[in-house]
Amino acid sequence: MADYESIIEAIQSDVTGFIGATIVDLDSGMSLASRSAVADFDLDVASAYNSEMVKGKFKTMKALGLDSELEDMLLTLSDQLHLIKVMDGNTTFLYLAANKANTNLALLRRAVNQHTVGH
Repeated sequence: MADYESIIEAIQSDVTGFIGATIVDLDSGMSLASRSAVADFDLDVASAYNSEMVKGKFKTMKALGLDSELEDMLLTLSDQLHLIKVMDGNTTFLYLAANKANTNLALLRRAVNQHTVGH
């Protein structure tokens, strides 16, 4: 778990506009490590709901017969970017939220990919 904490810390230092990040166990929806820069941004709630979304995407891919790997998912809100990166052989994922005015998708993906190599 300490490794997960260091991943989140490194991403936070690289992402301008960092709101919060968590690494989530996909089966349980439980957060394994998390950090928020905004007091009222509930990463436990985000973990649970985002795990259902990732599971749903895997079900969709299976139903469509897609023989492909899910790398990441992007949710664009009017003021935020949310990036979900599947890790550890599809058993965990990283969820990252950032202020859209301070960053862009390319920078988010770069930071996440750089710090999750091997996961």
